[in-house]
Amino acid sequence: MNIQWFPGHMTKAIRMMQENLRLIDVVVELVDARLPLSSRNPEIDKLVGDKAHLILLNKSDIADTSLTSEWEKYFVSKGIAAASVSSTSGKNLNFVFDKCRELLADKIQREKEKGIVNRSIKIMVCGVPNVGKSSFINKLSGKKSAITGDRPGVTKGKQWIRLKNNFELLDTPGILWPKFDDDDVGLKLAYTGAVKDEIMDVEELACHLLVFLKNNYPESLSARYKMTDFDTLEGYELLELLGKKRGFVVSGGEIDTERAAHILLDEFRGARLGNITLEKP
Repeated sequence: MNIQWFPGHMTKAIRMMQENLRLIDVVVELVDARLPLSSRNPEIDKLVGDKAHLILLNKSDIADTSLTSEWEKYFVSKGIAAASVSSTSGKNLNFVFDKCRELLADKIQREKEKGIVNRSIKIMVCGVPNVGKSSFINKLSGKKSAITGDRPGVTKGKQWIRLKNNFELLDTPGILWPKFDDDDVGLKLAYTGAVKDEIMDVEELACHLLVFLKNNYPESLSARYKMTDFDTLEGYELLELLGKKRGFVVSGGEIDTERAAHILLDEFRGARLGNITLEKP
């Protein structure tokens, strides 16, 4: 299943980020803790250059805890500062301020020697669509500064937000990149809602997700949908079984697989299937 989605406003967003990067001290990149590698936009790496860079594994409260810990170690081993956070519970959010100051310690010291003190620290928050940036910013600022939503494309333009501890934050729209070279990357992003459902065959998408869950988290299917004896089933057969178990039967005994697909995707995105991570380091 080949998925590609790069609307025009994303090109404008990348250009806007490039134009504002000179004002920024630290780039804070949010990735989805359920797919930390696939939700990393290679365009952001190009933009960052030699700027201080912090990766936050957001939505860690709905990811597989043991794998999140492995992912943190993975990024640190690559020389990238990283930590798991949750914009829902507020887990580790105060870490962000401390870590940004730590990353800028040399720069702050040089400025102090020049007599520049208490200058506000400017951070840019970026990431793919639906990674939880707006919720993260609202939690960090302690007020509703950014519009939130469970669909991609809620944030359309840039906005500066004043935070506590003498920080200023530049919010940016969620951006993808022009072409996914790996079909699996597109699939994983689509599972989490980073790609608009309207451009895809949601039944085919749900079939792929069901195969992954069968192979990696079968207990989630058993617990949520009372599915049993599905070891030998694949794609569409799994979707029909899910629909049957949920009672999505229409006239003639046919299963409403489209409804079953939407339910599966909604419940996966809402973490009602448990703590699931889609890739390992």
